[in-house]
Amino acid sequence: MSRKCEICDKGVVSGSQYSHSHRESKRKWAPNIQKVKAIVSGTPKSIHVCTRCLRSGKVQRAI
Repeated sequence: MSRKCEICDKGVVSGSQYSHSHRESKRKWAPNIQKVKAIVSGTPKSIHVCTRCLRSGKVQRAI
């Protein structure tokens, strides 16, 4: 499974998670990536796209 959006190049971001007692542990934030059949340069193609790009209309879905 792809972990990057093929439109905006959004990917996994890492950082620190802090508990109530302020103990630190590493964690990752992953974008919501969907496999979508879309129109790419005039032909339908299956690509991995984040839901933000789908919702904003940057991708034209193939029916």
